[in-house]
Amino acid sequence: MKLKYIIAITAFAFSLSSCEDELALTPEQDLTEEVIFNNASTAKSAVLGLYSTAQTLEFQGSMPQLIEEYMGDNVEFVGSFPTLQELRDFTTVSTNSSIRDLWLVHYRVVTRSNKIIAKIGAVPGLTQAEKDQYVGEAKFMRALAYLQLTNLFAQPFQVSGGTNLGVPLVLEDFTGEITYPSRATVNEVHAQIKKDLTEAAAALPPTHPDGVGRATKGAANALLARIALYREEWADAITAARAAIAGPYARATDYTFYDKNTSEDVLAIQNSAVDNGRTGSGGWASYFSPTNVSGRGDAPFSASLTAAYNAEPADKRFALKRTGTAADGLSRVFTNKFPDAVTNSDNSPTIRITEVYLILAEALAQTSALPNAEAIGIVNYFRNRAGLLPVAPLTKQATIDAVLLERRKELAFEGFRRMDMLRYKQNLRAGNPLAAFGGQKTILPIPQREADNNKNLVPNPGF
Repeated sequence: MKLKYIIAITAFAFSLSSCEDELALTPEQDLTEEVIFNNASTAKSAVLGLYSTAQTLEFQGSMPQLIEEYMGDNVEFVGSFPTLQELRDFTTVSTNSSIRDLWLVHYRVVTRSNKIIAKIGAVPGLTQAEKDQYVGEAKFMRALAYLQLTNLFAQPFQVSGGTNLGVPLVLEDFTGEITYPSRATVNEVHAQIKKDLTEAAAALPPTHPDGVGRATKGAANALLARIALYREEWADAITAARAAIAGPYARATDYTFYDKNTSEDVLAIQNSAVDNGRTGSGGWASYFSPTNVSGRGDAPFSASLTAAYNAEPADKRFALKRTGTAADGLSRVFTNKFPDAVTNSDNSPTIRITEVYLILAEALAQTSALPNAEAIGIVNYFRNRAGLLPVAPLTKQATIDAVLLERRKELAFEGFRRMDMLRYKQNLRAGNPLAAFGGQKTILPIPQREADNNKNLVPNPGF
């Protein structure tokens, strides 16, 4: 049996056991599925399982975010993983195992979400509100998976207005019929993301009744704002950002909110010392911490990011750093956003209200012929929080530049830098022609295993 991606992912989606490379649905697995969606308690466990999958290293467990940071210019990756070095050098190949696993885990989230969406409505013992909420959470997670997939495996909207190939849209529950999906366009994938998030926002409550770390109305609106920003749909970005900001969130007044559940968090995937995304040698704190505090020392500040902070050396955000030994044996500077490199218990910062305000500021700046006062006010809030003097941009472009600088310094190490550079058609790495906007290897290849198993998957050019 060769169709690994659809069969393997779906077959173990609710088996509550580890996956195997080649599986068909067995009677035992069918029975397990029936049991899971036969009562309220086990159905809820399937929804909670989505968040466990989200913890995975290759989803919200730091690897996609790490790649976004060092394929951009915030991080100098000095680690020893050859598969990640290829990405750093823009020389990757389609047999890269790290990329294969990124694809696999993202579609695992998709297929598990599809199963919940298809099955939850018939579960006895659930109220209609609970069913709506669980479907909303599944649609949110599916949308997050597809947004990350298109960001990684497709050229951004700015290359060809979204008419270029994205990734396969798999939206139906797998019931045993094997299909070979082709790649949808970026516009088609984005349209599905927006549909899922719009429906999720309507179904989800402002706060989750089970507490923090679960998708809410604000999270769906915030992700709608993010995708609108990436598509330069400024009016939609403003509307969605304002809807998210109206939720139960507040910008922090200092930097004590890292790895705490506070009003700064719109959605933070919850980790603990015994339940987190670290597998083997990875994880937020593992990558982003020096070796002398139990990290890998792989991902210190780049010279470019250091220079951006040093332009205003009083910046409190730059003070939130630590110096230690990097993987290359040199003393380097690392972020302290993820301090627990011993157990990797730091939460995954999926969406912060800071990002939402900066989305609003950028969209306002883009839609105003003159410097937008509200956008400048948002920038100056974060500058004041960082101990810096206010700015007063004199032009529209200067306002946009001020917002983008705040995005870089506020959201550093959280997985936004590469897409921010590509959105503005920038070279990801100065002096490297392979890293130019639109370059073939500024995106990831369709994994060779997937292309071998599904002849409808058109490879990305250059791989």
